[in-house]
Amino acid sequence: MNSSRSLALVSLFAALLAVFGLIPKIDLPLGVPITLQTLGVMLAGCLLGPRRALQAMLLFLLAVALGLPLLSGGRGGLGVFMAPAAGYLIGWPLGALVTGMLMSTLPRATPRAAALSAFLASALGGLLVVHACGVVGLVQIAHLSWTQALFGTLVFVPGDLIKCAVCAMVVHTVARGLPDWNFGGRALK
Repeated sequence: MNSSRSLALVSLFAALLAVFGLIPKIDLPLGVPITLQTLGVMLAGCLLGPRRALQAMLLFLLAVALGLPLLSGGRGGLGVFMAPAAGYLIGWPLGALVTGMLMSTLPRATPRAAALSAFLASALGGLLVVHACGVVGLVQIAHLSWTQALFGTLVFVPGDLIKCAVCAMVVHTVARGLPDWNFGGRALK
């Protein structure tokens, strides 16, 4: 894939994450809101592959760190990386990377196989990896015990499983509509 097309896809998915931030957040006592933005992490990993998904997440977080209010609820600036949700934010690039790596190795020859692979890759990368980073953040920043942090993050799992299913449906649609799309970051024709 040429570099201008790759740059366009990375920028597009960073922008998609910002658009998902326009959906109002649901605040929880834990200090970590429920947002739609983790769906963007999953989609980036499944559709862009590991390298470009990682780049899209890093570009987005750089824009947030520079003060752009792109996180759900209009949050931005360096302060968000000192809040209880910081572990989840830092987990986004790693989650997108793992999702992309898994998607590149799982079966995707048919739209159905690609969708099933996307669900699995999203669940392991976009859910498990991001939540593992989030738990570490809750322990380190919010000073919760490991048990409190683990139980606290469970409130997000049902919604994130729905996001995994939505991601799988999007991948299925892309696989049907763009049969030359090579999931996992291989060059597009």
